[in-house]
Amino acid sequence: MLNIIWLFFFLSAFLTAGFKWLVLGDYGVFSALVNALFSLSKTAFEISLGLSGVLAFWLGIMNIGEHSGFITLLTRALNPLFTRLMPDVPKDHPALGSITMNIAANMLGLDNAATPMGIKAMQELQSLNRTPQTASNAQILFLVINTSSVTLFPVSIFAYRAQLGAVNPTDVFIPILMATYISTLTGLLAVAVAQRINLLDKVVMAYLGGITAVVGGLLTYFSGLDQATMLQQSALLSHVCLFSLIIAFLLAASYKRLNVYELFIDGARQGFQTAIGIIPYLVAMLVAFGVFRASGALDLITQSVRLVTDFAHLDNRFIDGLPTALMKPFSGSGARAMMIDTMQMHGADSFAGRLASVVQGSTETTFYVLAVYFGAVGISQIRHAALCGLLADIGGIGAAIAVTYWLFG
Repeated sequence: MLNIIWLFFFLSAFLTAGFKWLVLGDYGVFSALVNALFSLSKTAFEISLGLSGVLAFWLGIMNIGEHSGFITLLTRALNPLFTRLMPDVPKDHPALGSITMNIAANMLGLDNAATPMGIKAMQELQSLNRTPQTASNAQILFLVINTSSVTLFPVSIFAYRAQLGAVNPTDVFIPILMATYISTLTGLLAVAVAQRINLLDKVVMAYLGGITAVVGGLLTYFSGLDQATMLQQSALLSHVCLFSLIIAFLLAASYKRLNVYELFIDGARQGFQTAIGIIPYLVAMLVAFGVFRASGALDLITQSVRLVTDFAHLDNRFIDGLPTALMKPFSGSGARAMMIDTMQMHGADSFAGRLASVVQGSTETTFYVLAVYFGAVGISQIRHAALCGLLADIGGIGAAIAVTYWLFG
């Protein structure tokens, strides 16, 4: 899929530029394409290097959190819920532990740990699958929840916002929490309808009710504030929660008599390697999208949407965040490139920059996860997995737009 998207950007840029040159007489369009190649290659490299310090720090902290037993606690807390959502999985089956650890890792932003845990969970669920080439109900539910899982600690988004000059890089924390909650709830409801899961079970209702109460409480609190106070309080809450989580990790690790400094160094080393490792991917996607935009192809799409919104007399500021939203279901690196490009074009603290950040944190890459997780166990018949995953994406992206208008509009 990423191969098709990358080729689409370059070929559509060439065709659009050719039309503008031959038909419209724009003799500078190909010069703009070549300039975009060089300038965005340099930009991608500089951004990746600038991220190395930020990612090193946060992945060091996350390594402490992982070894402190935080994920184990979340596993124990979530097990009663998943034994009811996945009745075909035996109560003490090892798949439940892998599932909860994968979701917990996603919640904490531990991407490197989440993927192998997710593949392991899918393999263990496959051991219960009576039709090995067809996805089971439990596998579909796990995948949809994985692609829409609530993100408590979107470290990479904070890092990019800091690198691109945001005054308060974490001011999108509460909006992301709200948007990703709606995404998860939408995905869960979609799967529940398809699989006839009883969401009225007392334990399930208790979990959903508790999470909904927290998110609803935040909405109620912020809805009673004026916009300036809302922004101030949202940033303050984000900072307090994030720093408190760091302290909790440190205290838990110290209580277990772990060497927190060495754990931090190990995680920071991984963070630095991660920053270096994303350079080729970031160069590929930023350059491809850069020539796509320089050719005028992106303008054709956004102007078409803008005409529709103007005709309907709607606020059209959300259009500048559409590239990230359209790319998100297909490619995480592609959506990241769209987010960075939006923040560079409009500013990290602009409405568009914040919207792109919230959209980026609202869902996961549905088609990528489908390919990796189902491919790891040889499943070719995915049944309703893609539809439910896309419904979760739509719910999350729609919520991201609504929350961004509410908090930053």
